[in-house]
Amino acid sequence: MSEVIALLGRKALVLGILALVFMGATIGLRLADVDPVVVFVAAALALAVLAALVGEGTDQLGGHLGPATTGVLQSALGNLPELFINLFALQAGLVAVVQTALIGSILANSLLVLGLAFLLGGMRHGTQRFSSEGPRMIAVLILLATAALAIPAIATAPGEPDAGHAVELSIVAAVVLLVVFAGSIPFSIRSQVEGERGAEAPRWPLWLAVTVLAAAGVGAGFTSDWFVEALRPAMASLHVSEEFVGLVVVAIAGNAVENVVGVQMAMANRPNLAVSLILNSSLQVALLLIPVLVLVSLFVGGSAMTLVVDPLLIGALILSALLSALITVDGRSTWLEGLALMALYVMIAASVWWGPAIGG
Repeated sequence: MSEVIALLGRKALVLGILALVFMGATIGLRLADVDPVVVFVAAALALAVLAALVGEGTDQLGGHLGPATTGVLQSALGNLPELFINLFALQAGLVAVVQTALIGSILANSLLVLGLAFLLGGMRHGTQRFSSEGPRMIAVLILLATAALAIPAIATAPGEPDAGHAVELSIVAAVVLLVVFAGSIPFSIRSQVEGERGAEAPRWPLWLAVTVLAAAGVGAGFTSDWFVEALRPAMASLHVSEEFVGLVVVAIAGNAVENVVGVQMAMANRPNLAVSLILNSSLQVALLLIPVLVLVSLFVGGSAMTLVVDPLLIGALILSALLSALITVDGRSTWLEGLALMALYVMIAASVWWGPAIGG
């Protein structure tokens, strides 16, 4: 045991202890039947720590697999808590929350997190430079994912020829997005190589990295269930709108790894890795997580999730993709551009604040 503790290092050990503390606190609070807001906060903190532990394990695993896969792998596994949260929310019948949370995840990464990375990185290091090819292609693919949301919404509107076939059209669009995602993987890996630093030698043996990832994944699964269970009564007691819960609260809670690591990379003057981590997370939500949840919703019970969403959210995605593309196309970032990205996110979040409150 002492050898394992020595291998883990101080950071991973602290994260592991905090994860156990917050998970234990969540269990105790649930059994004590306290205010659901307190349970919700405890579960959210546990998820954030587990997500950070997933990030640490992924970084170590990437050291064994090579630098080409590190960014893509970290973005993929970093979405594990978000996947679990949305699966349990679908089972609970919170389809609207899931839809807005997925779109909110893209917006949070592309606007809030990228903006914060540019703002803090620019304030510390001045103008930062990075490869523009990857961000440009990611913007194109996110626009494609936006089309996959817009087309079902338009084609199934009352009076249109596909009215009443939202589920069927959503399935077709979901399969198409998965095919495009499969084609994007080699490009994402190649883009990562072009701007990547040399990979650091992993401190952990392969078995330890896999064990930590497996344990953190199982913990995230249980904690996500508790998080969703407390979500509805907590937000109902706070009178928060259903769209705001999905677009902001759940979206940010499920993206802790990219939120922290991407900003840290920018502040460490490693903009290539920062931009890759943040935008690859948006891309994987758009091309992988959304279509997977559309297909899974057919089997988990409750209402099927479709790609028919509020036109406001479609417009927000279009504006997000266009603004982030304009800012990253020249391969340079400044703190003012970061502030502009964050400003758009705040305006979008404010637009759903006054919506109908979530039911208790």
